Amino acid sequence: MKYKTKFFLYIFMISLFSNYALGDYKKLAYDFNFTGLNGNLINLSDFKGKIIIVVNVASKCGFTNQYEDLENVWNDYKKKGVVVLGIPSNDFGNQEPGTSSEIKTFCETRFGITFPMTQKLSVKGIDAHPFYLWAKKNFGNSAIPKWNFHKIIIDKKGKIAETFTSLTNPSSRKFIKTLEKLI
Repeated sequence: MKYKTKFFLYIFMISLFSNYALGDYKKLAYDFNFTGLNGNLINLSDFKGKIIIVVNVASKCGFTNQYEDLENVWNDYKKKGVVVLGIPSNDFGNQEPGTSSEIKTFCETRFGITFPMTQKLSVKGIDAHPFYLWAKKNFGNSAIPKWNFHKIIIDKKGKIAETFTSLTNPSSRKFIKTLEKLI
């Protein structure tokens, strides 16, 4: 009896801390769109069959240097079907106070960013963009950014494959290994 209790407790604990929520995926990532920094429409459905890295970004954050590594991932992997999408957000410490024009200028001049970027939006709470509400519903709390430069990787089928906190650099072995497995 003692072992059965430990077993069920173990299974329960795994389910609490697992990255993989039991999502019903009535919608896929492809069902969402964003407004780009230039006012253009960014439909995730345009990226069907590709791996999409969605990252909430900020210009005045201690992790802002990750822009450089995100651009490197974009350049190294776009021919292999990987898309990087930057989502400017002011949700954490007011670290993205700029307008779309200011954000665009900062990213292009400081880091040479060429990957798609959206207009600034909320990524947490009840005001979060519907993509982030969907991510939480289908993948659990690990899909919700706790700070800037949180990464959500969408697989080729439009579902969340993995998430990474701000602490995981996009050039890290762990991050790149995840991308390579999905390619």
